[in-house]
Amino acid sequence: MSAAPAASHPAPATARPAPGAPGIGDAYFPHLGNGGFDVRHYDLDVRYAPDTGRLDGRATLTARATGSLSVFDLDLQQLNVTSVEVNGLPASFTRDGGELRIHPALSLPKGRTFTTTVVYGGIPQPLSGPIVFGSQYGWMKTADGVFVACQPNGASTWFPASDHPADKATFDVRIRAPKGLTAISNGRLLATHERGRTTVTHWRESKPMAPYLATATIGKFDVKRGTTPGGIPVYVATDPALTTGGLDFYGITTEATDHWSRVFGPYPFEETGAIIDDVPQAGFSLETQTKPVYSAVRDESTVVHELAHQWFGNSVSVRRWKDIWLNEGFATYAEWLWDEHKGRRSTHQSFLRAYNEHKPDDPFWKIDIADPQRDTMLSRAVYFRGAMTLQMLRERIGDRAFFRLLPLWTKLHRNGNVRTAQFIGLAEAVSHRDLGDLFGTWLSSRGQPRLP
Repeated sequence: MSAAPAASHPAPATARPAPGAPGIGDAYFPHLGNGGFDVRHYDLDVRYAPDTGRLDGRATLTARATGSLSVFDLDLQQLNVTSVEVNGLPASFTRDGGELRIHPALSLPKGRTFTTTVVYGGIPQPLSGPIVFGSQYGWMKTADGVFVACQPNGASTWFPASDHPADKATFDVRIRAPKGLTAISNGRLLATHERGRTTVTHWRESKPMAPYLATATIGKFDVKRGTTPGGIPVYVATDPALTTGGLDFYGITTEATDHWSRVFGPYPFEETGAIIDDVPQAGFSLETQTKPVYSAVRDESTVVHELAHQWFGNSVSVRRWKDIWLNEGFATYAEWLWDEHKGRRSTHQSFLRAYNEHKPDDPFWKIDIADPQRDTMLSRAVYFRGAMTLQMLRERIGDRAFFRLLPLWTKLHRNGNVRTAQFIGLAEAVSHRDLGDLFGTWLSSRGQPRLP
């Protein structure tokens, strides 16, 4: 029998370039993030004038095309764009609300790494609304500089971004501020030098970071540096106008960082720390990566909460905002673990306090914290029902499995993004139990669950 002739196959057609989507696909924020590419690195160079409030910036983004692109978007609110280049060639652009739509001179093939440079400026304005406790957030002018805390959608008020936690990237941030002020960003301080009346600081965050966790806080600060007993570098900056009331931010930060490293797994970043500023218009603190920001002198529980976020929220980030309990429930449970560690009360006692504080008909029990909706995604229920869920999980599967689960979760998803279903699946795999009823009851039931 003779062999059949080989069939001829036409070469695969190259995909026709198409516009990238203006959003990443998050129902809570349909226009945040962008489709068609994955940002790998931000190189930001910003100049800020506190007397006028003006910011001038040059941002270079390195990204990889995930589709063949004819046009793509970046998120940028309020500020004016002077010029855009893609791979060194001038690109045309248009604006539509918070979208910067870029038309590169040459289309970008799928898989190609490309750079985009945006020159921009203006006077950034803070955002406000019901999401963040009714407080201002984002870029907030202070008496001596600026306080930058951007959850959930404020990063694009000060630099062009794919402003969603599902698109994490590394960062270099150069801040040019008047001499005599301290400028602080994420990661490690690489260099500081003076040019006339301006001080330039260069910070580098070498681990992937969600844009909302980036900061460029500027002001007068007393800085204390050192290392934790476990060897992790520490950088704590405190506004000298504040009275700390005896709260030792540096001491708590070093102790809690090392303790969580034992409970949650190795510290995921190169430096730990804190920025404590005097910002009355901001009624919150935020887990900005490597250096949580505090808008006033808070308490020990707040410090340990924000540091726990370095694992839960920062290193392991949500893929969609609906899963925010994986950040806030875990950090709230860390407060209970800290009290247990200090011998004040057990996590079960903390659970009962929270459980009994809310009567059966309280609206607290009417929020499905596995999908809490945009305007209530940072509600008290997300924090405390999330922590209750973890306590019920611990009591169901036992301490041995529970304290295997937490560091395994942070190890498997280090520098990544997650959904609730993945945590449930891992909890079931570790414990060898079906846990669907437990998570359904404590995350999503409408009404106060009965205690087991």
